[in-house]
Amino acid sequence: MVAPESLSLAQARRVALAAQGFADPTPTGVPTRRHLRRVLDRVGLIQMDSVNVLQRAHYLPLYSRLGPYPTELLDRAAYRAPRDLVEYWGHEASLVPVTLHPVLRWRMALAEEKAWGGMRRIVREQPELVAWVRDEVAARGPLTAAEIEHDAPRETGNWGWNWSVVKQALEYLFWAGEVTAADRTNGFARRYDLPERVLPAEVLAAPTPTDAEAHRTLVAAAARCLGVAAEPELRDYFRQPAGAVRQAVAELVEAGELTPVAVQGWRQPAYLHAQARLPRWIRTNTLVSPFDPVVWERARAERLFGFTYRIEIYVPAPKRVYGYYVLPFLQGDRFTARVDLKADRKAKVLLVPAAWAEPGIDVGETALALAAELYRLAGWLGLDAVAPPAGGDLAGPLAAALAGTAGVP
Repeated sequence: MVAPESLSLAQARRVALAAQGFADPTPTGVPTRRHLRRVLDRVGLIQMDSVNVLQRAHYLPLYSRLGPYPTELLDRAAYRAPRDLVEYWGHEASLVPVTLHPVLRWRMALAEEKAWGGMRRIVREQPELVAWVRDEVAARGPLTAAEIEHDAPRETGNWGWNWSVVKQALEYLFWAGEVTAADRTNGFARRYDLPERVLPAEVLAAPTPTDAEAHRTLVAAAARCLGVAAEPELRDYFRQPAGAVRQAVAELVEAGELTPVAVQGWRQPAYLHAQARLPRWIRTNTLVSPFDPVVWERARAERLFGFTYRIEIYVPAPKRVYGYYVLPFLQGDRFTARVDLKADRKAKVLLVPAAWAEPGIDVGETALALAAELYRLAGWLGLDAVAPPAGGDLAGPLAAALAGTAGVP
């Protein structure tokens, strides 16, 4: 793609969606590790979250891009050798490519000043506890916090060592890179182990880049995954310091990896990655997670798609506008609807507490496309049925479309 001086908003949307993998062909058979790696190259990292009302958040970005796939594919890539991914702080708690582990050592080195207050307080006020926890992981790992909470030494004075401080010590060590995640239990608890027992030898032996080199690598990765982006979005992708990102952007522009462009309606300068593509169209009908990179920077979603989106998990129920766990519906290059979803695993039904249409859409067309997608999602989740929507302005058309959609999951 020859870099233009400006992009229309529609072009910017297509560039962004192509960069995120939504222009790639859907696998015709069962997705393989090759397909997974293609998606990982597109998204750069996968955010994790413990909410499981529908499906764990880290499984959904692959579904949105590949369609129904065996979740064991991601589990093996993250927690079995040879690993493609490892847990660390990328964009919040994330699965990041294992090759980026050395590039994130700058963040590990800042644990004592940048980790959360509880972690810093533990290492400052109870260093002997932190050392004991590290020794326990070395001797007995992999293990969860719960497996050592009752063994932690206790004092008779003002400091009582209990589960919370053991967990905080483990999380400090995780932030500092002294322990890492070996895998997860069925209950989603992290099992900690030493990096040398988890990471590939070549990753452990890789030289540590300078901070400037690391920030430049991460900004370049963010730019490739976003396609076209303003500087705050490049900074947000891996949560980097503003000054470091500003310098990295300037260096990448000078190197020709980024090209400044004007995007219609954007007040901020934008940067186009050298590998960005501008497809003629985006053909997709898929639900995306609240934690998907295509929507996690809410200001970007509003500028690109005219889509105002907030996750309402932490909003009191009476104050919610759309629902508890609401997924946007991507239809072509626009978000045309949003649905509040819940998996009733006991009854094997996909519940739809509410469905809402975006302004200016073809309601009938969107309802039909969304109904087909809900059946596809239910099948992937192992559910037998999709319940009619209980509320929302799209509930009637969607209920009719669900009733008339041929096929079952």
